[in-house]
Amino acid sequence: MKPTDRRGALRAGAAAALAGALATACGTAPRPTAPAPRHPAPAPHAAPAPRRLPGQPAEIAHGPRDRPRVALTFHGQGDPALARTLLGQAEKAGARVTVLAVGSWLDAHPDMARRILDGGHDLGNHTQHHIDVNALTEDRALAEIEACATRLRRLTGSIGTWFRPSRTQHAAPTVLRAARRAGYPHVLSYDVDSLDFTSPGATAVVRNVTGPVRAGSVVSLHFGYPDTAAALPLLLADLDRRGLRAVTTTELLT
Repeated sequence: MKPTDRRGALRAGAAAALAGALATACGTAPRPTAPAPRHPAPAPHAAPAPRRLPGQPAEIAHGPRDRPRVALTFHGQGDPALARTLLGQAEKAGARVTVLAVGSWLDAHPDMARRILDGGHDLGNHTQHHIDVNALTEDRALAEIEACATRLRRLTGSIGTWFRPSRTQHAAPTVLRAARRAGYPHVLSYDVDSLDFTSPGATAVVRNVTGPVRAGSVVSLHFGYPDTAAALPLLLADLDRRGLRAVTTTELLT
């Protein structure tokens, strides 16, 4: 190499070293890429798996009466925009709810599963097609429950915390057995019915709940009805005045 070439190479090397030092000092130097983790991180807010609650019956209609808590439970189907409104209203008031989702609704609106869990709410199973599950044979009831459970597992990694039978307050013995076979130790019933699905008006919805509700109550409500959205802020305010806190069913019972 000629002396002039060697001097040029040395100057270029020194300039590059100086530029690298300045970039490091200013925080603009490219950082080394961290190695990829061996296993992907689990999805946030995954729905907990069902588990047997000691001392609780196969069908649960209410929680302990000695703690100032209630569970507002929603049958999950209908207009997703209205569902998001109801979830937002609950969260604004510091409340958490339980959503029993219909599998076909999750098929149509899969993003709702994550929206429910990201809000800190419980997510459970309300059969695949929302038919009269008590009228089915045990095997057909099992197929309805498992079909919804499959959707929940695909979307959240779990079959969901709770199962509620569709179109009935109380599960027939065949449905209780089918639920256990599907992995749900308990069937979630309720002791307060808002009757919001009859569209009686927001005032009636509030009255239907606030009349009989007490500590430990499990309240039946529905997505998809404007009366429910109009009633929920009033209902939550009334519970707060009574010193009752709206929590998930999981929190109510454990």
